[in-house]
Parts: sequence; C-alpha cells; structure tokens
Amino acid sequence: MKNSLRANYRHADLSRLLNPASIAVIGASQRAGAFGERVLHNLQNYGGRFYPVNARYETIGDLKCYPSVTALPEKVDCAVICAAREAVEDIVRECAAAGVGGAIIFASGYSETGKDDRIAQQETLQAIARESGLRIVGPNCIGVVNTTSDARITFMDLAPKIEPGPRSIGIISQSGALGMALAQATSRGIAVSHVLTSGNSCDVDMADYVSFLAEEPDCAAIALVFEGMAEPQRLLRACETAWQANKPLVIFKMASGEQGATAAMSHTGSLAGSHAAYKAAFKRAGAIVVDDYEHLLETAAFLAKSPAPKAKGVAVVATSGGAAIMAADRAEQHNVDLPQPSDDVRAILEQHVPEFGAVRNPCDVTAQVLSNPASLAACANALLGSPDYAALIVPHPYSYLPTLGRIAVFDELAGSNGKPICMGWLSEWMGGPGMKEIESSRNVSLFRSMNNLFATMDAWMWREAKRQAPVAPARRFAPESAKAAAAKMIADAANDTLTEREAKEVLALYGVPVVGEKLVQSEEEAVAAAEALGLPVVMKVESPDLPHKTEAGVIRLNLKTPADVREAYAAVMANAHKVSPPPRINGVLVQPMVPQGVEMVVGARVDPLFGPLVVVGLGGILVELMKDTTLLPAPVSHAEALEMLRSLKGVKLLEGFRGMPATDLNRFAEIICRVSEFADDQREIIAELDINPLICAGERITAVDALIVRTGAASH
Repeated sequence: MKNSLRANYRHADLSRLLNPASIAVIGASQRAGAFGERVLHNLQNYGGRFYPVNARYETIGDLKCYPSVTALPEKVDCAVICAAREAVEDIVRECAAAGVGGAIIFASGYSETGKDDRIAQQETLQAIARESGLRIVGPNCIGVVNTTSDARITFMDLAPKIEPGPRSIGIISQSGALGMALAQATSRGIAVSHVLTSGNSCDVDMADYVSFLAEEPDCAAIALVFEGMAEPQRLLRACETAWQANKPLVIFKMASGEQGATAAMSHTGSLAGSHAAYKAAFKRAGAIVVDDYEHLLETAAFLAKSPAPKAKGVAVVATSGGAAIMAADRAEQHNVDLPQPSDDVRAILEQHVPEFGAVRNPCDVTAQVLSNPASLAACANALLGSPDYAALIVPHPYSYLPTLGRIAVFDELAGSNGKPICMGWLSEWMGGPGMKEIESSRNVSLFRSMNNLFATMDAWMWREAKRQAPVAPARRFAPESAKAAAAKMIADAANDTLTEREAKEVLALYGVPVVGEKLVQSEEEAVAAAEALGLPVVMKVESPDLPHKTEAGVIRLNLKTPADVREAYAAVMANAHKVSPPPRINGVLVQPMVPQGVEMVVGARVDPLFGPLVVVGLGGILVELMKDTTLLPAPVSHAEALEMLRSLKGVKLLEGFRGMPATDLNRFAEIICRVSEFADDQREIIAELDINPLICAGERITAVDALIVRTGAASH
C-alpha cells in the first residue's frame, strides 16, 4: 500500500461528529418541508443539546435561534449545514474558526456535476477540513443517524423510527437513499446503531466510517453498501481495523460490471476484472462479501448476534419433509457439512420423531409437532447440545399464530447452549406472525431465503477458520536474483507482448517448470528438433502478433512421425500467412508432447487500484467457458495458494478423478507462489501474465504455454 495514502480517521477523530453531545442546525427554518425544518423535527427526541442557527429568526417554535455559529453558548460538536451551495464555503470556514467538531453538508452541485468550477469548490472544502481539523461529511449527502442518542441528523422523513438494541448493526452507505432504506429493517425487528452516509466524501469517507464503527461499542457488526473509491487501499486498511477489533464486516459491492476487463490480452486479464479484484481484496482483509443487496442486513444481523462457531457442521430440524430436502440441497451447494447425529443424540430423536419422520440430519419431526409441541424443542435441544454442531437450522415454512410460541423456546435453547438458531422464512407472507419476533430475539436469526442462510453459514465458518489459522512466517520461493534477471529479459524483449518462448524463459528464472523447446525455420530443422526432443511433439508458430494460437490455427499436437512434422510445419505456416494483417513470424516452436493431465491456468493481472492479482482456475480451452477461477492479491502465501486450489469446483479433478493421478497440491501451491512473486516483483513493467495450460498429473506439473504483456512504460 502506498505510503502517501491519508491515514484513516479513527473513533476518537470522529466522535464529536458522529456521537455528538451538541448540534447546531445552520439554516434552521420554520418553513414546512425546508431542510432546516426537517432536521429540527428529526431532532425533537435527541438526547443532547441542539441550537437553531439563522439570522432571520429570533425564535423557532419554543427554541431560541442564534444569528451565527459563533454566537452559540458553546463550541458545538456537530454542525449540520442546511444552506445553499453558494453559502456553504463561508459557513464551513466560520465553523472551523469556531472550533466545531464536524460539519454535515446537504448541498449538492459539486463534483458530481463534472464541472471544473464545482469540482474546485469541493476541493476547497476538503482543504479547509485538512487544514483546520474540522471533519466534514458530504457535500451532496442526506446525513447520519445515531440511534443511541437519537441524533437523527438528516432531512429524511424517517419512518419507522430506527431503533437500537443490544446487538445492533452499523449501516454505512455511499448512497444515502439505500442506507436509510436498509435502516427500515427496524420495522421487522433488526436493531441499528448508526446509519452513516457519505455523499461526495470530500473529507470523511467509507474507510473512515468503517474505522469508526470498528471501535464503536454500540455497534456489533457493520453492513457496508459500497460503490467504489479512488483509494481502495484505505478501505482495506479499515477492513483490517475491523478485523483486529473482531468486528464482523459485511459488504455489498455495487457497480459489478467488468467492461474494463474486455480489452485484456490474456484469459487472466478478462477474468480478473475490477469487481473480482475488490472481492479478493476484501476477502484477504477478513470482510464477508455478499452478492445481493437483499442479503446484506440479514447476514450482518446473524454475525452481530452469534458467537464464533464451536464446530464445523450444522444440524437441521424441520417440521416439513420438503423443507428438510431444501435445506440439504442448499447445504451441499454451499459446502456446509451436515454430520449425522451421534448414537446418543439419535436415541433422543427416536423418542420424539414418529416412524414416518426422519431420525437423521436433516431431522424431520413432521407436522405432528402441532399435537406434541414439546417434541420439536426436545429434538432441537439434543442437536444443539451435540459437540458436532455449531448451529441449528430451522426452516419455517408457514407463518401463523400457533408457531409464535416456538420462537421464545428456541431463543432460550440457543442461549443456554451458546449456539445460534437460524430460521429460514419460507412463507411468502412477509411480515406475518413470527417475523418480527424472530428478528428481535437475542439468539435466533431470520433468513428470508435458504440460499443465503447456508451462504452465511459458510461465511461464518470461513471467518472463524481464518481467525484461527496460524500466521505463517513470510517465505519466498523464488531466488532473489530472479527479480533483476527477469526485469532485464522483459525490458530487452523486442515487443510488448513477449513470445511464448520468451515468457517461459522469464518464468523459468522463478522456478516455474516449463516444457523444453526449439525454434526452427524449416521443415528439415523441425524434423531434426523433433527427433532430438523425442517424438511425439507439438508445433506452434512463434509470433508476437498471435497471442492466441488456437484461434489462429497455428498449433498442431501429438505429431508422432517425421512425416507428421513436415505436414504440420507446412499447415501452421500456411495458416499464419492467412492472418490479416500479416503477422511477424519468428519461426516455429517444436516441443515434446506433454502427457495428458488436468489443464489449469495460473496468471496475473496488474490492477490500477490493487496492484498485481493472481488468478488460478480450470484452464485449457474451457477457461473462459467454465470460469472456475479464484483470485487473490499478490504475493500469496503457500497456505493461501492451497486455499485457492481447494476453493475451485474443479479441485476434484486435481484430487484424482476417475482414475487420473492425484496432483501434488503442495507442489502446485508452490508454483502459484512463484508466479505471484514474479507478478509482485515485476508489477511496474508487466500488465498481464498467463500460463495456460499448466498441465498437472501427479507430481509432474508443466507450463506448456505462457504469455507476458509488458506495460507501455517498459517498451522501447
């Protein structure tokens, strides 16, 4: 991370602004609907002191109105500026001179217009903040809410009232409307500590808010709606602050399009788009990323309520056979273990489950719980008490009054066992009997889809495994001498796109195993090379203008005889000459035919925001079709490389699928580390790197094709 990045504001830096004991409403008004009138209305139950400020009034209602912030009886902690853009700069300067702790600016028409003069006005506000220490939220924002003191510093009509609770969520959103919309979940029982919106973020931004809430005792988990920022490394630092404080952070990243990746030369470049880069960076920092806005709050609410998992499996108890099947399907989809009950637990289940039910995991107690309500509680308690289970999943198919009594029982059982219960709301009656009671429970969490319920279980387990993982000492696999030698070879290359042969020579310096080869200029040279290397062989045209050889028809495989070699030489050269515009041709590469194995891709892309990113996935011609890939910022540790491999759906191919030899995953992980070290070392002079395919068979792992694209800075 760059040393020039501004340090994030921490809790102490923002306490006066976000936990204010006193507020000035500058531009206060008694005109109905005016921002100054709306803020005063929202502050009517505020636990601190607030002062209307407007030279046009002596009083507003029963409140004395002050002509300026300098006339107030104290140095207020927070000033909310309800004034037109033209007046804002002078007011901000006055606040800074008066020792105000922070200011919130509603006015719009700044950098979001794209106009140079308006951008300059916003930059002036930023300069005032930096020079004076006055912390500024906005401009172009709708304000903030602190529910503990009922400081609703916004012009929004907040309905229903946002309520705090013992395990509250702090909501952060660049979009003010979405942030306040999320807070309306208070209507169904979710507790909220803060709603922090940032608008244009001339000073205080997402990274500062995350750092603040990480140290805020009234906030148990953080939910972040994030679009993007110019210096995402600062947000990653804030993620690390939350991680160190063991404050769960859940992120929904908007703007997930990958148009920026379409111009990439390599498969890796197209797979490692900006959204993928954000997700990978957040994951490394310990944040949980959800793919859907609808899942953000319920995931955060679960993490706010729940202790760390005490086992690696979960149990399911259902009153519906169909719901039990659905739970099993989703558990498998999200790789959540459903261990079968031990003999002791099974014996208890058999006492309460009728013969037409299912005494297993998932356990189906059937609809007979209506006539024997105690049976469900007994089964739930037995499963919760088992050391094999970290949580109990209870699908809730039907919303009606007879089920209300179960919720308090579940809450007590979860609390006494120190394990959470998760209820999957399968009814289409949103807000029906039970929803608010579940959300309001201390130990029971509600999920509106079984899909997100099990996705959250997976994330919960992943987070704890990451917290418990030993921190491995930093280790470098490639020799230190490789950095300078590789940089010289890249700089000396004749073209910005290195040939396959040049790319493999560079990677060999880092200990990446590459196939042997010879460059030839005629059929007879090709035959001689093939016989020297050992038949069968592969032939490829070498050209800096043909990075994707398969599409150009300039590759021939499994050439077993000299006649095959001669015929192939003529064919690939003929196809190369058909390409328009005519490519530069260095000759034809002859390589030994590598025996069959699993084809993988390992590559890297240097992202303008995050630096080098390593991609690993299923390779060969299926790389773009299957898109079974994983991504992390470089360099990666050996443990991270192993986790990357094990996270792939195609890992079963590497483990010895249908009689194929199992790949040495430790050896593969080491190669990933070496590639990541290359990408990190050469981040200033390469744009992309692609090894595809890397053929894996047992201990033999060989790079048979490679591509390195140099940045313009290194070109001649």
